[in-house]
Amino acid sequence: HNDPNRQKPQTSNNSDSPIPPTLHRKGGASLDDSLPKGGRIPDEKQKLYDQCLNAPTPVRHLSPKERAREAEREKLGLISKERQREMEILKKGGRKAMGVPDEPMIMGTPGLDLITLGLVDADKIPKYELTVEDGRRLAKEYSRVLMRKHRARQAAETNLLRMKKEAIEALPEKLKEAAMIPDLTPFPANRLMASLTPPIEGYIEKVKEAAKK
Repeated sequence: HNDPNRQKPQTSNNSDSPIPPTLHRKGGASLDDSLPKGGRIPDEKQKLYDQCLNAPTPVRHLSPKERAREAEREKLGLISKERQREMEILKKGGRKAMGVPDEPMIMGTPGLDLITLGLVDADKIPKYELTVEDGRRLAKEYSRVLMRKHRARQAAETNLLRMKKEAIEALPEKLKEAAMIPDLTPFPANRLMASLTPPIEGYIEKVKEAAKK
């Protein structure tokens, strides 16, 4: 019995064989495994993410109670993997075990940094051998310097805002209304950012000439 309303199977242009139907999940997603699956991370990327998130640190932070417990475990011959790694770093000299080279690292774009361009002599860069106590002392002093700069900047901004309000109040009414409207004009793209000191004459030309070489 032939139903006149029944649809015939679709056929391709080059062949008379019917096209197999494509299965779809709920929501319209195809079940074809040859297509990329959205939302899934490749195994290589997932492995890289796990290594970055679970990377061991060179120095662990342990509370006094945890350090005492670890010392008791070492007496019993039980050494954790983290403690074993710390001991290996100390035996190898610290910097080499962590992959830190002795020569200065290049800061900036390779080939356009100040050392490669010849603007800074690498031999004249001072080298320091600091202990852990020296590093902590310098870190504390640097924190104090940053705090002093932060407070000085806050005071300067407060003073500028006060002078701005006083200047606006001293204007006539017509000019005061115009002064209260903020100027949202974007900064010109062909202008360098503002600085507190005048530019060094010929510095940009010197950098461009060194980059060409």
